[in-house]
Amino acid sequence: MRQAKILLRNEEAGILTQHDDGSFTFRYHDTWADSNKPSISLTFPKTHREFNGDYLFPFFYNMLPEGSNKQVVCKHHRIDADDYFGLLMVTAATDSIGAVRVIKSEMP
Repeated sequence: MRQAKILLRNEEAGILTQHDDGSFTFRYHDTWADSNKPSISLTFPKTHREFNGDYLFPFFYNMLPEGSNKQVVCKHHRIDADDYFGLLMVTAATDSIGAVRVIKSEMP
């Protein structure tokens, strides 16, 4: 299992988890969900605190590099081209379009 912190404007909004079976969960922190702060995306409304999926959610998948940029990042960081979660943690930590960043989280 791997986890990443999801930050919106440098404030931690929730946790994205890749489970051992390859499925994914995004969960808002209770303090974020109960506040007047915005949701991270229209596809993740705060009316639900937790979202589950068999694949990386399209919102996060669309943050990944493509083509030759993807090849360069994978080669440089020694990441398998099909490891979307690993690629997301490397690229979206510092180089993302918009207000959302993805930071690797140490397991508790």
